[in-house]
Amino acid sequence: MKKRKIEVAVISDVHLGTYGCHADELIAYLNSIQPKKLVLNGDIIDIWQFSKRYFPASHLKVLKKLIGMASKGTEVFYITGNHDEMLRKFAPTSMGNVKILNKLVLNLDGKKAWIFHGDVFDISIQKAKWIARLGSYGYDFLILLNSLVNWCLKKLGREKYSLSKRIKNSVKTAVKYINDFERVATELAIENHYDYVVCGHIHQPKKEVVENKHGKTTYLNSGDWVENLTALEYSFKRWKVYRYNHDKLSPFFVDEDLKEMDMNELIASITNTSDIEDMEVHEEQEEKSLDKQGFTENSDGM
Repeated sequence: MKKRKIEVAVISDVHLGTYGCHADELIAYLNSIQPKKLVLNGDIIDIWQFSKRYFPASHLKVLKKLIGMASKGTEVFYITGNHDEMLRKFAPTSMGNVKILNKLVLNLDGKKAWIFHGDVFDISIQKAKWIARLGSYGYDFLILLNSLVNWCLKKLGREKYSLSKRIKNSVKTAVKYINDFERVATELAIENHYDYVVCGHIHQPKKEVVENKHGKTTYLNSGDWVENLTALEYSFKRWKVYRYNHDKLSPFFVDEDLKEMDMNELIASITNTSDIEDMEVHEEQEEKSLDKQGFTENSDGM
């Protein structure tokens, strides 16, 4: 089937390496699009909760898919978040079509889009990381429990139920935090004359035009691939929130080659052993060339 050609796609909060990650659904989505730019807006790999005991093949396949898109010409921007904050020490870094950044500004048809993960607004992360990490483990447990509940509901022929959404919508402090997050982001965007402010972090997909006495901006949140399975897409001079659960064509875009690939093949394709072999051959040729020119080591190592 033909892929949808779009200017920019933004995904965030995939949390590879956790039980709540919907890796197969994400692969199906990525197979359905052909973006010129792909923005990975933080928390793609959950380094906080990384465990050798749980990192299934489907999660590695997501990484292979992202690398494959970059090799075929898509500009991939990896913006660091709090769960993958270890990558911040490498920003800014460019590796071919892949760039690791802490924030990004894109010029889209004469308008400026300010893109960052959003954890900079979270006081619990900045001041007491152990509280944030504890909450992260609790959230992961809640998602795992929710999977069990939904399995039972499916057997009974009933609709799925989201415990985390229920909690977020019912706890006043959670609602206030989300509202404060969106307010601070939009106020800063207006103050700095950005037409769009694009975030992740709070797992709440949204598109909203916000205006105050100083100006206006469009607030956008890419949601997540744990609860909502959402992304942001920019094409034809407009943004929209993509919802996987509303896309009836998504099952047709599952990559059968990826599904059939075993773990060893997958790891080999990601590490690209052929490049390593080429490097070794090149080093041997250089050594032989130096020997011919008389640049050999003497007994003193000189």
